[in-house]
Amino acid sequence: MAKENLKVAKKAKNDEFYTQFQDIEKEMNAYLEFNPDVFRNKTILLPCDDPEWSDFTKYFAQNFESLGLKKLISTSFAPNSKNMLMLKEPTLFELDSPQYDESKADSNGKIFTLFRDKSKDDRIDVEDLEWEYLQGDGDFRSEEIKRLRDEADFIITNPPFSLFREFLSWIVEADKQFVIIGNMNAITYKEVFPLIKGNKLWLGATNFNTGMYFRVPEDFVYTDTYKFERERNGEKVNRVPGVCWFTSIEHGRRHQPLPLMSLKDNLKFSKHKEIKDKPNYERYENCDAIEVPYADAIPSDFKGVMGVPISFLYKYSPDQFEIVRFRHGDDGKDLRLLDGSCPYFRILIKHRKSKK
Repeated sequence: MAKENLKVAKKAKNDEFYTQFQDIEKEMNAYLEFNPDVFRNKTILLPCDDPEWSDFTKYFAQNFESLGLKKLISTSFAPNSKNMLMLKEPTLFELDSPQYDESKADSNGKIFTLFRDKSKDDRIDVEDLEWEYLQGDGDFRSEEIKRLRDEADFIITNPPFSLFREFLSWIVEADKQFVIIGNMNAITYKEVFPLIKGNKLWLGATNFNTGMYFRVPEDFVYTDTYKFERERNGEKVNRVPGVCWFTSIEHGRRHQPLPLMSLKDNLKFSKHKEIKDKPNYERYENCDAIEVPYADAIPSDFKGVMGVPISFLYKYSPDQFEIVRFRHGDDGKDLRLLDGSCPYFRILIKHRKSKK
């Protein structure tokens, strides 16, 4: 049993990824540029969080005043709950606090709150965070955290990728606005794509093509194939490719039309060998649509349906395009080109008719 616990602990250490402050700030600024009052008089819940380790609470606590927040709530997961074995020592945050209870430190999650005391005029900051132990381990699926979810206006966090589907459903169930981090391939999940098509979820403002660097513990073990930066701003980091923000909050990039060439100009001038100097775009065998392997190769004057890669969603503007469906042809099977090959998951789109 002890040997098995060590294996779990080692895996846990390599699963501790903390979003960097500057990445949080950059993404939130995009929403604030679109609507400076987006968070004003609102309550924000940060589940899966802990100020001792995560910058989500630090960002919102430090900007409590400028954002005009009503209340900030963050909850942490118990280090030695039945669901996860982290084997962490009590933090200085706990040990220096009169609330510290050794009997609860391993099994109970913590709740941190920040709100304006109308009897005081002092500026609110991260030092004003109040905390206490939760009744349970802080699992977001518990009734205790559900009540906090129902109180909040926004859910913002970096949830465990392995629980992304369940976590998103948990948010949608309560009809809350959100900003969460996930793997780009989550776009293909059957629970996610209908939300994208229904204009209830979209990608955040930060370009995911460069990957995202996360802070990791000092004893984090890199894979033998890792070839990226290992330190940023004096902190150990690990780059994770294909990571993006998923949100239901409006931002400006979402409404910027994608500059496009005509079909004729694409065939003549495209930088992509799959397009340039070809007699026409390839077509599908089981769908009346053309294959467009790159977002910048979408012809501006094509009136029909087009199949584009999932990376298109980063450049997708609902004002410019309409999403028809995902992945399947008219026969309900994966899209097939005339040569019988199946391109990796395609989104079928068409130009939105301009309003006169």
